[in-house]
Amino acid sequence: MAIVPAAPRRRRRLPRRPLAFRPVRLAERLAPKRPLSIKDASWSAAAAGLLVVLVSYSGPLLIYHQAAMAMGVSADTFSSWVMAISVAAGLSGAGLSLWLRAPIIGAWSAPGTALLLALGARMPLAEVAGAYILCALALLAIALSGMFDRLVRLIPEGVASGMMAGILLRFGIDAFGTLESAPLLCALALAAFAALRLWAPRFAGIAMLPIGIALSAGLQGLDLSGIGLALAQPAVVAPVFTLDGALSLAAPLLIVTLTGQYLPGMAILRASGYRLRAGPIMAVISVASLCAAAFGGVTTALSAITAALCTGSDAHPDPARRYVAGVATGAVYLVGGIFAGTVVTLLGALPSELVAILAGFALIGAIGASLRGMIAAPGGMDAGMVTFLVTASGVTVQGVGAAFWGVLFGVAVHRLALIARR
Repeated sequence: MAIVPAAPRRRRRLPRRPLAFRPVRLAERLAPKRPLSIKDASWSAAAAGLLVVLVSYSGPLLIYHQAAMAMGVSADTFSSWVMAISVAAGLSGAGLSLWLRAPIIGAWSAPGTALLLALGARMPLAEVAGAYILCALALLAIALSGMFDRLVRLIPEGVASGMMAGILLRFGIDAFGTLESAPLLCALALAAFAALRLWAPRFAGIAMLPIGIALSAGLQGLDLSGIGLALAQPAVVAPVFTLDGALSLAAPLLIVTLTGQYLPGMAILRASGYRLRAGPIMAVISVASLCAAAFGGVTTALSAITAALCTGSDAHPDPARRYVAGVATGAVYLVGGIFAGTVVTLLGALPSELVAILAGFALIGAIGASLRGMIAAPGGMDAGMVTFLVTASGVTVQGVGAAFWGVLFGVAVHRLALIARR
């Protein structure tokens, strides 16, 4: 009788578990590829971080202050808001910068503050806090689903550069717009900036701040002697969830935060050479935003405009060492959150012309780099130019900002060009 060999036993393959249930491999995958080094620290990165906070406190925070006044909240309540958004932006930005070794800048939503100014006067603070929480939860769900990463990969390089140039152009124009209201201040600051860029380019950012304050003190009578230290007054807000809050504030805030903050913010990082996934960044910042909402703080997001101060060569010539600018920004935000009472007092002290000059001059290099990237993009510059013009126009359609429409039209032109070449 012939002996028939037994068929080999098949090994039972166990189903693969999702990555989220393999903490060791997940930690290895997400671990930084570059170790920390004290040599990475630089004065230029620290100056970039300080300037980011100054621009944020002197720009969007002023709108936030106007919204607080329209809602009739007290100075102590507003200091609690400032503390919440500063700590949320500081911890999330510094933590992500250290983790990802990239200049990640957290910030409160500038379009969101404008939206609060329009709607907050008729809405109780408890409903506002509830809307903030709903918006943060929606952002967290989008982050965990991975949908935003796929959206970012669909944006061509020329379109991303054109959007970045369009966003930043207004700041350059505003800086030279001060020639009308403060011509001598603008001219002397420009002369100092040009000299610093020629002979000490790495220290131009940190040197322009004291130079600008000195010029403003001599020409405009700026006096900061009466400002003292005042701690924040944190106060927890019990949220109330209503349909009106969800539809009138949470839903529009979600749209403007995605299109006005995360979309251009990720595009700026990408255009600067940082190939990062949006999911982890959104998840961390959304959790921080949830915590800030408990104290009445507006939604925290990825910085879109001030991020350019930390992603360019002015922060540091070596892109691998620019993450220090994100850490410095977070540290300054934390100090500002602790002394939020002082920040509230300081808001009206600095002249608007000085803030516009400092921000605009600091972004000249970033504007030039974006324009060069738009022109040199593969496939032609038409898509990038359309994106640049639409974004720079500042148009708002159906409550959605120009950055979104610029990307939409730019991608459409890019796709049509690809079809025409086939």
